[in-house]
Amino acid sequence: MIGVAPRVAAALTPLLGGPVPVRLRAWDGSEAGPGDAPQVHLRSPRALRRLLWHPGELGAAQAYVTGELDVGGDLADALAHVRHEMATRRLRPPLRNPAAVRDLLALAKDVGALGRRPPPPATQAALRGRLHSLRRDRQAISHHYDQSTRLFELLLDPSMAYSCGYWADGGDSADTGPHAAGSGLAGAQRAKLDLVCRKLGIGPGSRLLDVGCGWGSLSLHAAEHVGAHVTGVTIAEEQRRFVQHRVDERGLSDRVEVRLQDYRDVTGGPFDAVASLEMGEHVGERNYLAYVRALHDNVRPGGRVLVQQMSRRGRHPGGGPFIEAFIAPDMHMRPVGRTVDLIERGGLEVSGVVAMGPHYVRTIRAWEDNLAARWQEVVTLVGEESARVWRLYLAGGRLAFAEGRMDVHQVLAQRRG
Repeated sequence: MIGVAPRVAAALTPLLGGPVPVRLRAWDGSEAGPGDAPQVHLRSPRALRRLLWHPGELGAAQAYVTGELDVGGDLADALAHVRHEMATRRLRPPLRNPAAVRDLLALAKDVGALGRRPPPPATQAALRGRLHSLRRDRQAISHHYDQSTRLFELLLDPSMAYSCGYWADGGDSADTGPHAAGSGLAGAQRAKLDLVCRKLGIGPGSRLLDVGCGWGSLSLHAAEHVGAHVTGVTIAEEQRRFVQHRVDERGLSDRVEVRLQDYRDVTGGPFDAVASLEMGEHVGERNYLAYVRALHDNVRPGGRVLVQQMSRRGRHPGGGPFIEAFIAPDMHMRPVGRTVDLIERGGLEVSGVVAMGPHYVRTIRAWEDNLAARWQEVVTLVGEESARVWRLYLAGGRLAFAEGRMDVHQVLAQRRG
């Protein structure tokens, strides 16, 4: 009797326009596909069922995070291999051949994979309300950021900077450990924070607004090492609590105020400078001009604004089905040129744009190393499904930056006058 894997491989061949680009192993122990390719293990008929209901990235991601599908070896390498094979062999998108679809459905029925749509994984976001309303934005941010703070402590450097670092050698080295140039991840994040403060031109007594302050890496750094007076705003309650604890712990309450506040509601300006690190992606396309105007209105005439933001080309401005479903629902990215145009339309004059994509590849690699080294602790803390979401998220993100499908830029601007 022919095993499940050879039958699945045969059924997929006409749908892909060529042989499957991976080594398939099914739950019955059978295997098929090239022996030197990354191994994809179908651990349950439900993995096929998810792929039938959601062909492509979303179905595969759902099956992976639930453990119904697994990948051998380095996950990013496997993803890169599949993308390369699909591109060089010009394999067609799936489910365009009606006869082959019927054959695949018959096979699914025969192996127990046909049935009702499986429920989404528990880690998949389910937002309600009008897109980018205050309530929905809080839900979106809470989904990713209001997890256990301990999780982020395990993944990030001690400053808790959750954005691209700045590596002294330009990010080209693969070394991310403690002896890497700039003392590894912690050194790269310190260098990034120093760079931001220098670009903003802040010093002792300067008033800085940190929009989307995260866990306070920039707010605390600017207060502690530059002597600035900082107002940090976030809409994630866990972040606000964490930053307030660090402010109290370090005796910085006279220099740092942290608010649970939306960027649309900020008061207390004008400030001498405004920074917003990797937060603009979350405001949405329609609201981006309002976001820029909020930055503009909160900085004094002549004051500087620095926006560090991811950019993306292609048909998935939200980052793709997996990112949009599991990580950052409602996120929107665009080519950097369009972002610069919107920043200038909002009344700010752009003076410099610096691409940092290679720095992000190396930053994410360091986060992956932390996840791998502390895997069991992460699983104990948040469960295996959430841990697998993070593994897939980091691997896919590193690949997107390495291949140039995504980039990140520091845009420095100034309010006219």
